[in-house]
Amino acid sequence: MTDDKDVLRDVWFGRIPTCFTLYQDEITEREAEPYYLLLPRISYLTLVTDKVKKHFQKVMRQEEVSEIWFEYEGTPLKWHYPIGLLFDLHASNTALPWSITVHFKNFPEKDLLHCHSKDVIEAHFMACIKEADALKHKSQVINEMQKKDHKQLWMGLQNDKFEQFWAINRKLMEYPPEENGFRYIPFRIYQATTERPFIQKLFRPIASGGQLHTLEDLLKDVCPSAIAPEDGEQKTQVMIHGIEPMLETPIQWLSEHMSYPDNFLHISIIPRPTD
Repeated sequence: MTDDKDVLRDVWFGRIPTCFTLYQDEITEREAEPYYLLLPRISYLTLVTDKVKKHFQKVMRQEEVSEIWFEYEGTPLKWHYPIGLLFDLHASNTALPWSITVHFKNFPEKDLLHCHSKDVIEAHFMACIKEADALKHKSQVINEMQKKDHKQLWMGLQNDKFEQFWAINRKLMEYPPEENGFRYIPFRIYQATTERPFIQKLFRPIASGGQLHTLEDLLKDVCPSAIAPEDGEQKTQVMIHGIEPMLETPIQWLSEHMSYPDNFLHISIIPRPTD
């Protein structure tokens, strides 16, 4: 893996200023003040909102409290999507702080998975890493790791420890020098304007002629509507970690440096603002 450690660090420490407010119909014993938090882009809502939960539970009767869930402008926020992806997909062209509404009742069963403990988040996170390594290395790297290495990946994410996480994760980002890249790129493409959860298919980082595939090659193959016609204007934005990478960026480089801790590139296709 090429060592652009500053990029890895910038991705890891990306934060979104967020204002949590309690849904107006929740029954409280006194007024609930909003709660402000810098959310880590790379983490999961249910992993970093214990303080939010405690803050609002203080003003509520216990019998009124069931499973917490979050929404933004009427859209329930999927906790198993990384926070940065949720923001890019639903709120990237809005003013900060991001305004999230907190609910303790009427859990939207059709839209969200239940998350009763941190074990559920860990299981989801590790399942994603294993799927990514199956694509990259036929699962050889993750299977050669010990249980404590798997735990170190999870604890690094949970406790926001960059060095602890990357000491293990760098092995998942390596490949034999003769191969010039991974077997396939783990990616998911999300579109703000469709009901389909995401697009995922097999895509090699190296073309049959040996040249590096780019982000543009990936989009042309998987989601051509995201590319502007030659004679037309670009109607969409392609976002990863809150930025629009250049379309000529090699997809192998993006996979090594701009993947989330789950080892997937989470790419959002959103309408370009008209103003």
